Amino acid sequence: MKLKQISILLFLLIGSVSFNIFSQNNIPAARPSTQAPTTLEEKRERRQNMVVKEWNSEHGGKRKWMDHMTVYDSYGRKIEEAEYATYGQRERVTFEYGEDDKCIKEIVYNDKNKVYRIRKYEYNPDGTKKVQYNYLPNGKLYSTKVFEYSYK
Repeated sequence: MKLKQISILLFLLIGSVSFNIFSQNNIPAARPSTQAPTTLEEKRERRQNMVVKEWNSEHGGKRKWMDHMTVYDSYGRKIEEAEYATYGQRERVTFEYGEDDKCIKEIVYNDKNKVYRIRKYEYNPDGTKKVQYNYLPNGKLYSTKVFEYSYK
């Protein structure tokens, strides 16, 4: 009987403490807003200095490995993205931005962390991608991709 009374008292005590915490609004905000960001500026503000890691695990949770990692800078821009396999890094990409905050260069690394492709971008006046230039690590132009936009 005594153990049951103690359990009930603990339950009531914990419940009242958590009620006081929640009722006083002492819960720290995740970032400026808990609502989904709607503008590019709001999205970037929420991602400032953020690192997102995605993990995979076997059924039963015996083994776990990182699948993907994305790193953002103090402006909320993506500066690095890495993809992993069970054996380690599969590919890594770093991003460089111009004065207009658009990605102007991507450097792609292989599983041995050696540069194997460099991508440079040109943009249309409306901000959409115009041309992507693909270079080999020695600086030689390998291929070009032109973006065309149309509506149905």
